[in-house]
Amino acid sequence: MILATANEAALTISPMSWVWFVGAVLVFLALDLGVFHRKAHAVGFREALMWTAIWFAMAMAFALLLAPTMIGAQWGTDHTKLFITGYVVELSLSMDNVFVIALIFTYFRVPQEYQHRVLFWGILGALVMRGVMILSGAELIERFHWIMYVFGAFLLFTGIKMLFVGDEEVEPEKNILIRLARRVYPVTTEFEGQRFFTLLNGRRALTPLALCLIMVETTDLIFAVDSIPAIFGITTEPFIVFTSNVFAILGLRSLYFVLVGLLQHFCYLKYGLALVLVFIGFKMLIVLWGSRPEWLNFEDNHDSVLIIVAAILGLSIVASLFASKKEPEETGEE
Repeated sequence: MILATANEAALTISPMSWVWFVGAVLVFLALDLGVFHRKAHAVGFREALMWTAIWFAMAMAFALLLAPTMIGAQWGTDHTKLFITGYVVELSLSMDNVFVIALIFTYFRVPQEYQHRVLFWGILGALVMRGVMILSGAELIERFHWIMYVFGAFLLFTGIKMLFVGDEEVEPEKNILIRLARRVYPVTTEFEGQRFFTLLNGRRALTPLALCLIMVETTDLIFAVDSIPAIFGITTEPFIVFTSNVFAILGLRSLYFVLVGLLQHFCYLKYGLALVLVFIGFKMLIVLWGSRPEWLNFEDNHDSVLIIVAAILGLSIVASLFASKKEPEETGEE
């Protein structure tokens, strides 16, 4: 059984609980692509906001109602808090992913009506990749508990780096997978509707939409390297780590269309996310400090972790909105 943090009772999850959860996710994804978004169309702000609210409500319903019903008395208040904290952290880190996805769509000049399809398949691939990474990470922690300190140091380094290093540019020509795909398949210069494959001179060929999908998948893999250790810093329970990740990723598609027009207004969000990574890394390493003040005893107080994470993100968003509101006024004065 995976090691649990103090005051966190380990969960015994039956195989059927995993099967039911994964099955429900696949059903929702099938309904999403086959019913609600069967025809390609540009996703508007209101539609995206509605779906964002739906996915958020489903995540909260899972933590407060479905999980206690499915798992039973094992699922206590602490598990609900850990799920919500992990969900907030993963969803927040996904916002940084939104910025990069927007740059990728701009680079490939993807029409708005095809963007949802790329995000759908990109997120489906992300679910598989993160599932493998979570199970592998849980197994590593089970066998080598000291790896938690490695994760903590990595998050601390990553957060500090984010504070002082500028945003990286989107450079598909340097992506190894895209270069490999170009060697294996010819690539068309024009979009073929929402298809990823087409025929070119009698040969199977990739469309620009396929290259865009490869870039999105690669980007998510890079972001997962930060986000997976971050949520293990919240809890080491694989079921909570996996389910909170899944709900955060499922909400990413609609969240993208909500935030895409507001990206320029969140100038301080990156710094807030960096501080969250620094805090979680510090939380994971503080365990090495044997005798420490009570207020640093995060293992026994899940409320404080949620409050600190929410406060950091909230302040960065408020500061961003104030800054974006002030800029037009200064421009007008000039």
